[in-house]
Amino acid sequence: MKSILEHINSPNDLKSLKEKDLEQLAVELREFIIDIVSVKEGHLGASLGVVELTIALHYVFNTPTDKLIWDVGHQAYGHKILTGRKNIFNTNRQLGGISGFPKMEESGYDAFGTGHSSTSISALLGMALAAQLQGKLQRQHIAVIGDASIASGMAFEGLNHAGVTKANILVVLNDNAMGIDPSVGALKKYLTNVKTGTAKEENIFECLNFNYTGPIDGHDLHGLAKELERLKHIEGPKLLHVITTKGKGLKKAEENQVTYHAPGKFNKQTGELQKKTNVTQPPKFQDVFGKTLVELAQKNEKIVGITPAMPTGSSLKFMMEAIPNRAFDVGIAEQHAVTLAAGMATDGLVVFCNIYSTFLQRAYDQVIHDVAIQNLPVIFCLDRAGLVGEDGPTHHGVFDISYLRCIPNLIIFSPLNEIELRNIMYTAQLGLDHPIAIRYPRGRGNLIDWQAPMEKLTIGKAKVLKEGTKIAILSTGPIGNMASNLLSELNQHTAIAHYDFPFIKPLDTILLKEILQKYDYIVTLEDGSAVGGFGSAVLEFANNIGIHKIIKIFGIPDYFITHGATENLYKIAGIDQMSVKQYVQQFL
Repeated sequence: MKSILEHINSPNDLKSLKEKDLEQLAVELREFIIDIVSVKEGHLGASLGVVELTIALHYVFNTPTDKLIWDVGHQAYGHKILTGRKNIFNTNRQLGGISGFPKMEESGYDAFGTGHSSTSISALLGMALAAQLQGKLQRQHIAVIGDASIASGMAFEGLNHAGVTKANILVVLNDNAMGIDPSVGALKKYLTNVKTGTAKEENIFECLNFNYTGPIDGHDLHGLAKELERLKHIEGPKLLHVITTKGKGLKKAEENQVTYHAPGKFNKQTGELQKKTNVTQPPKFQDVFGKTLVELAQKNEKIVGITPAMPTGSSLKFMMEAIPNRAFDVGIAEQHAVTLAAGMATDGLVVFCNIYSTFLQRAYDQVIHDVAIQNLPVIFCLDRAGLVGEDGPTHHGVFDISYLRCIPNLIIFSPLNEIELRNIMYTAQLGLDHPIAIRYPRGRGNLIDWQAPMEKLTIGKAKVLKEGTKIAILSTGPIGNMASNLLSELNQHTAIAHYDFPFIKPLDTILLKEILQKYDYIVTLEDGSAVGGFGSAVLEFANNIGIHKIIKIFGIPDYFITHGATENLYKIAGIDQMSVKQYVQQFL
């Protein structure tokens, strides 16, 4: 059969097709996504689930004049392929290639950059109101948002405002009962009742003054196109409820939607995941967290765990399976997660609030106002701290040290390895006088034998890894292992010292003062922002005690780091082993 997709390089090409040809295009688009992602990796299930919807939207609407926003953006692969990026789609998420998320600077068809959930309705409403003010009354505005994302507070804020405007917006609710993990909460139950016809008579979206249609089959291209064409001519806020299957078209992805959200490499014919190496490897930090939490919670009945919609990614799933009544997935609701943790802490529970570093940014006010001001000993476990690789700037956890270090009462800890992570978790659950943020990276640690008996740590204590005479490297977090490798490579037994500062706040000022007095040159090393980070704390302390020496800060520079393999991003940021080596060698 003659290929249709090879001739589609823009939505204008799509519009030239007869509607009967769209089904064949959907088959080819799915195959194209599967072909590339099976080898190059990426977010698979979400994009497969919206193939028909993507085609119908671009077929009916006049993009990019009409504005189309994909909430989060995990599901935007088909959109990218149909809007001029088909021939470079194999560069997706790679250094120098296209982003895995919609990005305004990449294409005029990406009406708004996304990467965190639940922003689409607010952004779309802003565009629609701007269009009204500027007399662009024919322009259409469409947001595609999932059932997990629409349950988030920010999405509700957007719906609430939109419902009292005459803005020309269409919210397409892509309902597949999944986020990355299965959707949770009362709204999920309500949407399930809508699908089965057992919902109460009043419709929640109609009560918010939206013209509601649905639910309709999101894989029926003809039905989608017909309904979108009808809605195009209705004024005011509208909501189309579409039912889809995440992973549609690849049996394994339909059957195991959590794994196939971002499955890694797989066989494109069978869907079988590429077999992992049998070589024993260090564990992922997230798994060390998850298994250690279960170990602690089985002995301490006051321990509870909270995550905002990331039980698998954060490995809180281990506690949800072992002790389900004490582990809470609150949905995509970071602000709620933090204040819920604060509320539990007031009643004496030991709360591990587990959030990706990049997502804690969304709950900054709650960290300050509800936790720190009240000095509640919530234990924040910040997964994906530092550079995360292919997901890029929306997901890099590089700002946490800077934005947390200025908050009074808050302890900040970054473990060198898995044993330090276990020890600080053990120490925290014994009881702290303050809240604590424990930050650790995406990916694997360094130790095979990591399940050692846990020990209580002294808060604010750093340690000597190697003494020296001339240059002192002060590191925080797992990047310190790179410094140890560098010292082995340089083989400078006497000149270079290395100190591990897991406590970024409070700093070990007694040891730090000794270091500043003893060494000629100080180097600080961190995988967070150089502005306001660990190195800045060292520099501030040196200034406060009147010591003026060269203090070189190796951290993330003051610009957004792109997407790509982590080792390449370290080089771009100038915090790789070679960059540190070249600096240090000039003083040897």
